[in-house]
Amino acid sequence: MPGKFSYLHLNHQPDRRRELVAVYRLEPVAGFSFAEVAQSLAAESSIGTWTHLRTLSADVFERLAAKVFDLDEERKIVKIAYPEELFEKGNLPQLLSSVAGNVFSMKEAAFLRLEDLEFSVNYLKNFGGPTFGLGGVRNFLQVFHRPVIGSIMKPKIGLTSKENAKLAYEVFRNGVDFIKDDENLTDLKINPFASRLEAVMAWKRKAEKETGQKKIYAFNITAPAGEMLERAELVRDNGGLCVMVDLVTVGFSALQFLRQEEPDLIIHGHRAGHGLFDRSPRHGLSMYVLAKLARLAGVDQLHTGTVVGKMEGRLEEVVKINNFLRAEWQGIRPVFPVASGGLHPGLIPLLVEKLGPDLVINFGGGIHGHPRGSAAGARAVQLAVEAVVESLPLAEKAEDWPVLQEALDHWS
Repeated sequence: MPGKFSYLHLNHQPDRRRELVAVYRLEPVAGFSFAEVAQSLAAESSIGTWTHLRTLSADVFERLAAKVFDLDEERKIVKIAYPEELFEKGNLPQLLSSVAGNVFSMKEAAFLRLEDLEFSVNYLKNFGGPTFGLGGVRNFLQVFHRPVIGSIMKPKIGLTSKENAKLAYEVFRNGVDFIKDDENLTDLKINPFASRLEAVMAWKRKAEKETGQKKIYAFNITAPAGEMLERAELVRDNGGLCVMVDLVTVGFSALQFLRQEEPDLIIHGHRAGHGLFDRSPRHGLSMYVLAKLARLAGVDQLHTGTVVGKMEGRLEEVVKINNFLRAEWQGIRPVFPVASGGLHPGLIPLLVEKLGPDLVINFGGGIHGHPRGSAAGARAVQLAVEAVVESLPLAEKAEDWPVLQEALDHWS
């Protein structure tokens, strides 16, 4: 590490009240030592650079420099403590510009992955987190002892506003609690946002009246921040309660802005694009870190993985993320984990066994691909969830319900 100051402090014990800790997985380029690159990482993410600075005093270095306090070359793990004075209060973009910014372009690092961020107690005080969270969503729906049954409108794009709304009504009437737009359906010529909102709300109210149960529809407002806010306001003004945001593509600045401006809306956080940086075990940023940031920014629900569906995600990782989202965290409300992607009724018992019942389970093709249509698909999902709650094998439940048996046969 160039310069007269050392970022290596292996005897340092982080002050969890005032220091943030970043956990990186590091693979140096050949010719560079593990400790050397770890110090470069600490310097670049805090106050240093590639050479000694005459403008950097010993006092400033002592007060603000990051400290490498744990090196595990065998596991390729580096732990770095940062004084909280390095970070602006409540500013997630600024935080990421530091700990997930230039460091990923350092030539000395062949691979680098931000595995975890451990926040100081003082830093966490600057974030309100979710407005509703897991408990608030359950209270609204009055669904307490089973997974929340969700659906996604399919095809992703192709339905008109009226077709979209009528389809929502059909699945709402047959046991679905929650419906969301797909991640790429926003305000399109074939299905304009305002028209979809008006039509869906009318059919949703009809379904609620007929079933006697509250329902939630998440309208995808993903857009530039100003337009996103206008759409959120339109949802609220039309009696809607929930908006969906593709949080990776809009960024944490827009997400924090939305939470601040619309504190009384449920934010359904979709993670489309997360695989760009979290899929490789050697490089990027972990989904666990993304989940922590999303909770701080204020999402009430977050897609985290299915394990048994079509999306990549190891069981250990998804369980860890879900457990964190549900757990107490310095007074920040728990987030409702969402399992979505490649699910059908036959997978529900295994999914609940692996991830627990405190879950929103979303079905797209697993409802709309039923041989007898979407209404039958929704009913089959509801029956499968009932069977899990009743501790019945699906095959036994299906003996009395042909619509469930048809789903099991179709997706065997």
